[in-house]
Amino acid sequence: MRKLISSPSPLEPRIGFSRAVRVGQIVAVSGTAPIAEDGRVPCPGDVYGQTRRCFEIIANAVADAGLSLDTVVRTRIMLTDVSQWEAAARAHGEFFAAIRPAITFVEVQGFIDREWLVEVEADCVADR
Repeated sequence: MRKLISSPSPLEPRIGFSRAVRVGQIVAVSGTAPIAEDGRVPCPGDVYGQTRRCFEIIANAVADAGLSLDTVVRTRIMLTDVSQWEAAARAHGEFFAAIRPAITFVEVQGFIDREWLVEVEADCVADR
């Protein structure tokens, strides 16, 4: 059974994606940008603050899929400046210090919105 988890993003129907998709025990969370509830970019110029916002959005999507962050097995953090990895890692540690999923940091040229400094993906596996 396939369950689509949506967010308020107007881009979902236009692009044809879901914030997350659950199939059985697996949940894949799409690339998550730092977007505040009012649609603005929070913490301009602050990798740490933007990364925290990404994880807040991811936590909500995972909860909407019926799971919790302790089911996250992999995260991918994409940064426009990989030299800022420690700021992103600090935010990651605040959410995942006890969970310790596999992680990848990648530098990218840019995102849809030039103010975004980071985007994060997560994969979850539910316990049986």
